[in-house]
Amino acid sequence: LVGSEMCIRDRGIAVDFNKAMSERTRLQVTADAVAHAALYTRETKSTGEARQVGLDTVANMLPEYKFGSGALTNADITFGKWDPETQTFTANEGSRSAVKVSAQMVEERNNASRNILLRMIGFDTFNIGVDSIYTTYYPGCFTEGFISEQIVDIQSNNSFTDGFCIHSNTYVSLNQNNYFEPGTVVSMPNIDDLDIPSSGFKLNEGLGTALRQGEYRMRLLSKLPGIIDSFWRAEQDHLPPYIDQGNAYNIEFDQFPGLPLNEESPKKKSTMSLIPHHFVANAVNRLYCAGNSSITLEAGLYSSFLMITDCQVKFANGVVLEDVVIATTSEDISSVYSGQGLQLGRDDNCAEGGGVTLMTLGGFKAAASLSAFNAQILAMKDIEFAAKADGVVGASFISNGRIDGTSNMQMGFCQNRGMENAFRAPYFRMVK
Repeated sequence: LVGSEMCIRDRGIAVDFNKAMSERTRLQVTADAVAHAALYTRETKSTGEARQVGLDTVANMLPEYKFGSGALTNADITFGKWDPETQTFTANEGSRSAVKVSAQMVEERNNASRNILLRMIGFDTFNIGVDSIYTTYYPGCFTEGFISEQIVDIQSNNSFTDGFCIHSNTYVSLNQNNYFEPGTVVSMPNIDDLDIPSSGFKLNEGLGTALRQGEYRMRLLSKLPGIIDSFWRAEQDHLPPYIDQGNAYNIEFDQFPGLPLNEESPKKKSTMSLIPHHFVANAVNRLYCAGNSSITLEAGLYSSFLMITDCQVKFANGVVLEDVVIATTSEDISSVYSGQGLQLGRDDNCAEGGGVTLMTLGGFKAAASLSAFNAQILAMKDIEFAAKADGVVGASFISNGRIDGTSNMQMGFCQNRGMENAFRAPYFRMVK
């Protein structure tokens, strides 16, 4: 009898333990899938809707006849926050940044894993439980760097400081005499596709160390049309903090609501040009154009407003933008254009505030002397620019086309400081 029990035990361990491990694997895969689906949905939906989307995946993955009806329930999906330093999860129902999902086969839920052989010697079940934690994160390349779906083409004699990122989902092309400080990143799906001249590694100091292999989904650009569309209605979800929800104003070329009292109306250069006095502070400023019309912002300091338009937007020499968002639905390849001398953002050594975002469903072109200080450019077509030397400190240029940068640029890195109002889209990863 003892020998029979030992035989059953040994065979039971082999059969029932492997069965339990198989069930545990299925629980883990399901918990992972539910966590990802719930957190992805939570980005734009309520906790209830996010939980339901997660639970909708359970039925096909954990059939009731095998796993019972309580393996993963609504109460097993908990939203909260993940602390990467302490590796701890803290529940917070209002959070959109992390989720913890548990799945169990236990006696308390009447669905414990039933043994086949071990029950013959009095060991009826195994209790199985798993957890999965997903959290959001923001890749550093999207905070400061040049990110393009197509080619990123950078010419010669440029310097990139620690932390700055150049990424293409196609390949990166570099000329010569570029300097990459330790800590910079140059990435693409296949680093063998890097386009450099012969002796390119010798002529581009630090490039070899900076190279990385990888690819990004352009989540922010996929959301861009919807973000721009929401500006017409001054909806809260995407407004920067210096804009009041619902506060919208229609720009008229012959009216100057920002003009101080008792001052004469200023003169403009043309009927299709704007000056700082046209804009209402802390408001969405809307401008409608007919056909493919363009408007020009004349020289001056523009601050603390959001402009949404369907025009092509041009900047005269001497325009300075601070705490400004300008978005256009124009799909022209140069729907946002500067001949020279455009300053995006406040030159304040990465201090808080003063940043600028330009958004377009078309392309961006700055022909000469672009300065960018905590500046973001989001374009569905190409971004082409010639930067002013020592005139880029904190920049995020993201294109669904290609990015072309010229020579003699100094690309400074702000360690994410001063970019607090930049638009971002979360990415998702499993941390446990």
